[in-house]
Amino acid sequence: MADTTDTTDTTEPADAIDLSALSDRLARASAAFEAFRPAVEAGDPWPLSAAYGSEPESDWGPKEVLAHTAEMLGYWPVQIDHILAGGPEPVPFGRVSTDPERIERIGRDRGLPTAELFARVATEGSRLATRIRSLSATDAARRGLHPRLGEMTVGRIVDRFLVGHLEDHVEQLRTILATTRSNPPG
Repeated sequence: MADTTDTTDTTEPADAIDLSALSDRLARASAAFEAFRPAVEAGDPWPLSAAYGSEPESDWGPKEVLAHTAEMLGYWPVQIDHILAGGPEPVPFGRVSTDPERIERIGRDRGLPTAELFARVATEGSRLATRIRSLSATDAARRGLHPRLGEMTVGRIVDRFLVGHLEDHVEQLRTILATTRSNPPG
């Protein structure tokens, strides 16, 4: 009779994530975000959006995008660490767009100087790059339980809530700046 005591799973998870590719995408998105700094700083002072809570982010200006980007790049890695410190079952993590602390932080931080917000994004982006490079395939396969999206692997969380989210805000900032150049305020 064959020995069946070895339960090591040598198969790759169905949704395996290429952490190296995520790290590369993060580097490109971070560089693209930073490239907007001169244009955003040249537009100061930016009017603050009346709606910066859970409303569509399409109403945001550069200051809301910067405040939120710095905030979310710091928030999600802590959630990943929470999952990695948990047990084998999916660990509850995350928040939804109506989270009061998220909204409060965006509201407060959008009033900071543009240079400080860009510095925060750069710092948090650098920390995130280091964190992604430190994740093992086993770490990336660990599971969390999001309040709206349900069960997700750490790899998917990094892809959706961090790298993909930063890429989305790069495009959002590009659109805001293009629209502003076409239709200057005032």
